[in-house]
Amino acid sequence: MRSAVSSAPSRSESDPVGRALRAAVDHTRDAVVSVAAANPVILIDGRSGAGKTSFARELIAAWPLHGRVQSVALDALYPGWDGLAEGVRTAQEAILRPHARGLIGVWQRWDWERGEYAEAHAVDPSLPLIVEGSGLLTAGTAPLSDIRIWLESPARARRTRALARDGETYRPHWDRWARQEEQHLADDGPAQRATHVFVIP
Repeated sequence: MRSAVSSAPSRSESDPVGRALRAAVDHTRDAVVSVAAANPVILIDGRSGAGKTSFARELIAAWPLHGRVQSVALDALYPGWDGLAEGVRTAQEAILRPHARGLIGVWQRWDWERGEYAEAHAVDPSLPLIVEGSGLLTAGTAPLSDIRIWLESPARARRTRALARDGETYRPHWDRWARQEEQHLADDGPAQRATHVFVIP
């Protein structure tokens, strides 16, 4: 069953984004425990600047199970500014499908400066796995996961956060990337595939 959590802050809340992320992490920790598996797979999707990386980082810090949890950011898989769909396909075939089959997955990092693939990384199927990135929730990836998160956030707030994070490197490509996200929304309906939807101001 999909759950939605509103993050509307009180007037006295000095950090509404932080408050919303903490509430989302708390709900997700409970869901991880409910899965009752040693190696659950959590997918985190949302448009650029929605808070996916911050959410993943806080979830790892608050991880409720014993042992190590693996994390992969699709920013390391997208092959350039036109590579949203290709990065998701790589995550599905090189990471999520092997993990679901109990096999070691291997993926290569995309070097954005050189414009080519770099070193390889392995994913242990015996360990929990968090994957986060725009475009992630699709018909192909959803069945390979236990918990699926969609982060919803206003466009203005997302843009402000994303450009503050990546600066002038991202600014010329914002619209180019946004068009790929819009195609993902139209084609895949990620919020409808999520087990949890969280609103980040």
